[in-house]
Amino acid sequence: MSEAKSAKSSHVIIKPIVFGSVSRYLGKKREEDGHTHSWTVYVKPYLNEDLSVYVKRVQFKLHDSYVNPVRTVSRPPYEISETGWGEFEIQIKLTFVDPQEKPVTFYHLLKLFFPGPDLIQGKKPLILEHYDEILFQEPSALMIEALNTPKALSFGVYKHDTDFEAVKQKTYDDLVLTRRRVQEETEKLRDVLKSKQNKLEQLKAELNKYEVAT
Repeated sequence: MSEAKSAKSSHVIIKPIVFGSVSRYLGKKREEDGHTHSWTVYVKPYLNEDLSVYVKRVQFKLHDSYVNPVRTVSRPPYEISETGWGEFEIQIKLTFVDPQEKPVTFYHLLKLFFPGPDLIQGKKPLILEHYDEILFQEPSALMIEALNTPKALSFGVYKHDTDFEAVKQKTYDDLVLTRRRVQEETEKLRDVLKSKQNKLEQLKAELNKYEVAT
């Protein structure tokens, strides 16, 4: 019994996903509502597999100023398209085919405006997307079957606008560089501390000589 429980508790399945948004300048402010951009927020698989095998629905919670701010998509592509003039945080909640599996929530900041002054608004879309992983711990038999039975997409192949492998490599390189710098600074501080300790010992020795002499 204990061995079986231990084996079950160590059963973990990881599914990588991508979520994000793409926005485009309309060219001018729309007179009827003041909207300046069209945009799409989305969730898609990292490995180009059909998420509907294990995802029951995706819920997008938009800003309260939108009509029906809570939008639910029950089949791929899991995305919502709208227009607007402001940036805000979107809540993205994934519910799974097994109702006992706890939903997973992500938060995405919808960006409409390029941060750099040298980028001309409207010349190209603004894309902001993130890589993440859903960790399924002790999934049920239903979820295990769904998670281990990948299904090809029926409407083509997703192409990620972000090279996540390059991002991963850059993050790793930055961590290695940061670690090296921390080690160098630690060595410098250790040398400084050692020098001060030696000086302190010298001062103590001089003080002892003075005390003996007097």
